[in-house]
Amino acid sequence: MMADTVLTAAKVAPLRFREATLEDYPQIAALESRYGLQPKGYEEWTHLWSHNPAYRQFSDWPIGWVCETEDDEIVGCIGNIPLAYEFGNRPLIAATSRALVVDSRYRPYAFTLLSHFFNQGKVDLFLNTTVNARASTLQHAFRALRVPAGTWDRAAFWITNYRAFAASLLARKEVRGGALLSYLLSSGLLLKDTLVRKAMRAAGKGIAIQFCDQFDDRFDVFWQRARNGCSLGLRGTRSCAVLNWHFKDALATDRAWVLTASDSRGLSAFGIFRRQDNPAFGLNRMRLVDFQALSGRTELLRPILFAAWDRCRRDGLHMLEAVGFCGSKQEIIENLSPYYRELSSWRYFYKTNDQSLAARLKDPQVWDTTCFDGDASL
Repeated sequence: MMADTVLTAAKVAPLRFREATLEDYPQIAALESRYGLQPKGYEEWTHLWSHNPAYRQFSDWPIGWVCETEDDEIVGCIGNIPLAYEFGNRPLIAATSRALVVDSRYRPYAFTLLSHFFNQGKVDLFLNTTVNARASTLQHAFRALRVPAGTWDRAAFWITNYRAFAASLLARKEVRGGALLSYLLSSGLLLKDTLVRKAMRAAGKGIAIQFCDQFDDRFDVFWQRARNGCSLGLRGTRSCAVLNWHFKDALATDRAWVLTASDSRGLSAFGIFRRQDNPAFGLNRMRLVDFQALSGRTELLRPILFAAWDRCRRDGLHMLEAVGFCGSKQEIIENLSPYYRELSSWRYFYKTNDQSLAARLKDPQVWDTTCFDGDASL
């Protein structure tokens, strides 16, 4: 049905498809902005490839694809970002799409744009982690699957500014007398959460929880220790070089925090948090986008969450949230009595053309899903 629609549209307004170039940025940014995608600045956008350790392995990796009219107007685009992954000891090249957007006059061509992404021959694993309700239909059309681990259509959260959160909630629902009601509502929420804060605190003897503003050699040592101590499974590479590339701009603009848990031997765990504000609802929020721990130290997620919660409170942010974690990490999050909000769709889809890998990825236990995957925190 989709293909027939594309052919019909092509007779009316034929488009050209080609690989995107860095020179396409002005038109791509304008198209993204027109459809509410909040485009990155030019330097931040080119950084997705120019300093990407995985991109540097290839001489001919396409940064994406565009479709344009006979007048050279770009009316559709999709980004294509390479990522380094491992399955056990096997290195993998993953690709994540970014910002699939098509002018409403040419919406059926989204299928053709996405086909360029999924038809790449050098890619072991396709990951799409920011799929909205409209795009999920296209994911199914290309036989991409929902990741079998984690809950990717619901967010857990804790309130860190009760008055502001309550006022935002009441304004969203257009409730009259919002000022008085927000005071009463915030008092009730604060009372409920008093015990939750106490449950977050304990760090354990000999453990120091600290903020840091860069990824240094300690993270390479940690990564090697974590790889040596983990069971075989899929995970994105978290070397110092990859982490610095991934979070460079967010750290430079105070849109990301890094929290470490250390003992006398070095790093035992770290958590990465990134701003995910919602201006439409007046919400300022911080999201836990990654947490990694050495084998047997997952409990360190608890004090790391508390340190982030406390800073959110001191900085006036409205809420702290977590999306998508699985296994023992999700258990800790749920034990801290968060609130929940439903997302508009399932966010995380994957696909591989390697039949052996596909069979193994059906097992939820091989996944360590976080918002570090794909482009969810880029």
